[in-house]
Amino acid sequence: MATRRTRQEIRPSLVSPPVAGVASLLIPGLGQILARQLQRGLLLLGSLVTSIGLFAWRVSLLASREVGLAAKFNKALRWSPLFVLPVLVSLVALWLWIAWDAYQQAQPGRRGGGIGVFVLVLVLFFALGWQISEINLYKLVTELSDASGPLSRVVWPWAAAVTRDVETTGAGAEILSPCDDLPPPSPPEEVSGEPYLVAEPTCGDLSQQVEEGGELKTIPGTTLSIVGRGYEPNTETELWWVDPIGNAFRMRSEGQYIVFTTDEEGSFELEVDMPYRLIPPSSEGRQVHRIEARQITTVGGLKPSSALLHNIEKMMETIVLGMMATLFGIVFSIPVSFLAARNLMSGSPFTMAIYYVTRSILNVIRSIEPLIWAILAITVVGLGPFAGVIALTVHSIAALGKLYSESIESIDPGPIEAIQATGANRLQTIMYAVVPQMIPPFVSFSIYRWDINVRMSTVIGLVGGGGIGFLLTQYIRLLDYRSAGICVWFIAITVATLDYVSSDIRQRFV
Repeated sequence: MATRRTRQEIRPSLVSPPVAGVASLLIPGLGQILARQLQRGLLLLGSLVTSIGLFAWRVSLLASREVGLAAKFNKALRWSPLFVLPVLVSLVALWLWIAWDAYQQAQPGRRGGGIGVFVLVLVLFFALGWQISEINLYKLVTELSDASGPLSRVVWPWAAAVTRDVETTGAGAEILSPCDDLPPPSPPEEVSGEPYLVAEPTCGDLSQQVEEGGELKTIPGTTLSIVGRGYEPNTETELWWVDPIGNAFRMRSEGQYIVFTTDEEGSFELEVDMPYRLIPPSSEGRQVHRIEARQITTVGGLKPSSALLHNIEKMMETIVLGMMATLFGIVFSIPVSFLAARNLMSGSPFTMAIYYVTRSILNVIRSIEPLIWAILAITVVGLGPFAGVIALTVHSIAALGKLYSESIESIDPGPIEAIQATGANRLQTIMYAVVPQMIPPFVSFSIYRWDINVRMSTVIGLVGGGGIGFLLTQYIRLLDYRSAGICVWFIAITVATLDYVSSDIRQRFV
């Protein structure tokens, strides 16, 4: 074998070195092929063609509105010269280097080497990948500080894990907008011992948003003088606005919520502008709004928040989802694994055909991620954990079927031959010679798959397949980063715990 390989390595080139170099200069890789380096030539040709294709695609994206190759290239060069020029020079250098490599490979006794050309290919692909992936380290560093607030709430979210009952006290006054010919609302009557709020005037205009010079500007509404008394002293108070159809929202000033503290007698005075508010056409009659000053105080002891309870509920759903998918996957993959084991199915052309068909189906199913299977399952059974169970079960059957079959193919043939020598049929051979050898790896792979399914079930929930992932998506969309942080912590704790438990079980059986 060694002599044969040596003869192949020293086989002379079909052409002289200069001809090989010129050939690769005209068609990259052709010189290597003529120098009896077929694989090397095809690899270099494919690398250069792929690099040129990626470069052209990226240039067209940078100048998508331009017509013509020259116009696209010029615009891309103006927009991103640090990408276009180095990559263009690298492509030319790679082309010339391939020609030089062909010249070297065609020399007598010269084979292999030329690692520099492959290093250049890797650098070129790295540069293209950096640009296509839109990696921006400057943006990462500069905007990381802006994201420190949400990230800190995710890292330590436990302030949202407990809560207290709240009690809201306050008073309000009616405001007419706009003023009309009828008398405006009268100031409310003051009741001794209860909070009191009065606003002057009791009618006015809301803020308006108008477009000037292509920009949206806000014209402030009527300024209201707010006077309150009878509130809890030295307590934070919030200002709220209630529109005619009952929608309440906190008032802002210069983008910040209006929050103030009452004095030692529980009184306050301030001026605010009437806010901007869209009123639906269905709201007929006089537009009477209401301004309220509210004090919110906590009462009673700590108790689990709704976010914590929802996370516990969905985490349990996630664990059960992964467990059910693993159970179904084991049940259906065991018989499939016997059909996908070559050493058991090599008895006849018919069984080998079954082997190849089974293997092909498993490869196709396994190549599709569980996330895609979840989307397909949702179209059949709708949103919920059942879709997640179906998705993970389908993928588990393919994955475990492959692992189980490879375990069967690697078993010791000695016990099989001994059982067959006694005249046992195929079923008896499997039961007494194959199954005992399969149990340890089967247990190990099954536990490992359960671990994978629990972790995957958190991702399945992102597309509506049930579990804690669905809850995590909702919290992120609502910008509730503390509740989202509780989800992340629950996922990490659960996966770490299951990893410890599965490791302990694996040591007992394997």
